[in-house]
Formats: sequence, structure tokens, C-alpha cells
Amino acid sequence: MEVNHTDMQSDSCDPGRPAAHPGIFPTREAGKSDLQPAERSVDFPVSVVLPAGGTGERTGLQTPKQFCSFLGRPLISYTIQAFERVSWIRSIVVVIAKENMELMTDIVQRFQHRKVRAVPGGSTRHRSICNGVLALGEEEEEEEEEVRPAAGGRPEVVIVHDAVRPFVDEDFLYLIATAAKEHGAAGAIRPLVSTVIATTSEGFLDHSLERAKYRASEMPQGFTYDVIYRAYQRVTYKRDLAAAESIIKDALSRSACVITGGSARAATLADALQEAVGALGTELDVIPDLMGENARCLSKEWNFIQLSVNRSFLSDVEAMLTDLEAANRALLHPLVVIWVHLSDSDELSVSGRAAEPAAIMDLASAAKLRNILLYGIQLHQSKDTERWERSVSRVAEITSALIRERSPALVGQLLQA
Repeated sequence: MEVNHTDMQSDSCDPGRPAAHPGIFPTREAGKSDLQPAERSVDFPVSVVLPAGGTGERTGLQTPKQFCSFLGRPLISYTIQAFERVSWIRSIVVVIAKENMELMTDIVQRFQHRKVRAVPGGSTRHRSICNGVLALGEEEEEEEEEVRPAAGGRPEVVIVHDAVRPFVDEDFLYLIATAAKEHGAAGAIRPLVSTVIATTSEGFLDHSLERAKYRASEMPQGFTYDVIYRAYQRVTYKRDLAAAESIIKDALSRSACVITGGSARAATLADALQEAVGALGTELDVIPDLMGENARCLSKEWNFIQLSVNRSFLSDVEAMLTDLEAANRALLHPLVVIWVHLSDSDELSVSGRAAEPAAIMDLASAAKLRNILLYGIQLHQSKDTERWERSVSRVAEITSALIRERSPALVGQLLQA
């Protein structure tokens, strides 16, 4: 979805444009629209959370901007009115700093807002939104106790929006709400117009991201109540961020795609790894190549294992990296590519056939610029069954750890199994 933004400041300073000015909303009952033929509706309850606990520190204003007056009305009142005009939005929770609760109550009464409830915020925006979501759950309990009409109760979809952005289009809210209902979450995005860079741990430029693959996230955002409630229950405090990162890594490490290249020896190794890695919690999907229907892995999978047994060992992984780049994925998290080179026990003594660590390091450095982490594992074929099983077990353990940890420190390393 794309969003067109309106410059609020320029509108509010131009008295010659009453039709576009937020202060000239037509007078009518909340929830009714002038555009009668185009009015839309949804068949599920929708509520809104407006975090408004900012102090105005970034703007340098003594009055928080949500309470700044435009044509005799505080900015936050325009935002509330924009949502009240949408008939299918049932309730609005405004999350306010405790010291401004009385002021917010006065605004609600003075401008006759009907769908609004003000609740105290937390120490951060994150905790404030959490308080708003929890308040919607409390509404359900209160309505059950008071035996209110069936229209009450917990909403199915929650829309979160900035309290200082009053220009909200009903059609776009409809798209957000219905998409959130279908997919669990949805939000507004826009193309990036500025250069975005990644830095090293020392603060130096590492590389620039390809803007065409990324989008900027904007408000409003919509969620089913269960999704946003569980999210804020899991990550409400700073110490839980590490747990959230662990959850993401766990989700990314549940499966991997193994490419054998059509080799019988590679297929035998893949079958052994499928069992060993599966026992460690990662399901392996074994395919001969990335052509035809198998190419779907390029757009869905986060982990790839390339098995090579031929002399041109790096050509296989180079081809995979080319295919991944052609898939043009927006990588919010790094992909993992593990190249496993199966060699004969005497291969290291044959000139030109051993894996060259410098070559994979160069390839990995280029791949890292595209948010792809490339690792290498050298495995020697052994005629001794017990020794071979131990080697396969080590490959499985190393592979599982690389997929799970996604460590930048090991990128480009050729590990011995």
C-alpha cells in the first residue's frame, strides 16, 4: 500500500483554503459522512488507539503539539473527529500522560466527542500503546458486567495512529482494517526517497541499501486484537527485547532448503543431513535445483544449503547468489547460505581441487552487502562408516548453529567438519 502525505503546517497557515482546512469539518453527528453513495462499512468491530503522551521535547514547544490550538481547536481534537466520522469505528482510546488527563477530559467534553476514552500512558510510546490495547480489553469486561448491547465487547481489529496526524482517509482506513482482519496485521508504507546506509560497529559507513527493495513504515497500522495483545504481552519491557530477538531467530531457523545439484553423492548426504538436522529442530526440504516449481524457495525460504561435490565448487554457490539477487526480495532479516563441499579423503593433496578459503571470503564479502550471510563447511568423504557418521553429525550441528545464530563473525569462514 502507498500513502500520500499532506503537509499539515502549510494547510493550517492558509486561511484562504477553507475547504481543505482541518478546522472546517462540516457539523454533523459523529460517524456520518457527506459522501453518502461512497460510504463503506465492515462487518466486524474496529477500535482505535491514539498514543498522545508526547511532551513536545523534539519540537521545542512548551505545549505538546497534540494540544496546540488551530482555529480554536486542539490538534488532537481534529484527529479524534476524523475517526469519529467513520461510522464503523466503534471506540477510540486516547493514551495521555498522567499530568494531562484532566486537560484531555476537558477537550472531550468541550468538543462533544462521543466515542472517546482517555487512559494514562506509560514511560515510553511502546508502553503507552500497550496501555491502550489493554484498555480495549477492559472495555469488554465492563460491557459484560453491565450487559450492554451485542455491538459492545472487545474489537476484532485495532487501528493504531498518531494523535497529531488528523488527515485520515476513510477509504484507506477501510483497506487497513480489512487487510488486518485477513492477514493479522497491515500498515501504510511509502517508497524511500533518502539514501539509507548501514554502518559498522565503530560508526563508519559499511554500505548503502538498495532503496527499491525497501519501504518506510507509516501510520495508520492495523492488527487483529489477538495479534497485538500477544505482541505487547511478549515485549513490554526493555529486558524483553532480547527475548523478542530470540523469537525472531527461532522463527527464521525452523526450515532450510537443501540443493543437491542432481548429484547422487550429494543426495545421499542430503538424506543423512535431513535426519540429523531435523533432530535439532530445523526441517530440511531437499531439492535438486532452483528451477521450475523449486524456484518458489527463493522467495519464501530464509536458509539455503548448497551441496557441492564437483571440482568447480564455487560455481554452485555463485549461481545461487545470482538467483537470490534476481528474486529481488526486501530482506528485513539476513538470509543464510551454507555451502557444504564434499571432497574425497585425498582431495586436499591434489592441486587445484581443494577449497580456497580466500575465494569464499571474497564471495561472502560481496554477498553481505545484500544482507546475505555466506558460510562454508568442508566435509571429507570417508570409507569408514563410523567416521563418516561422526562427520555428518558435525556438519548437522554446525549447520544448525549457523542457521540459528546468524553470526556475522563467521561469515566467509570455511569450517572443517
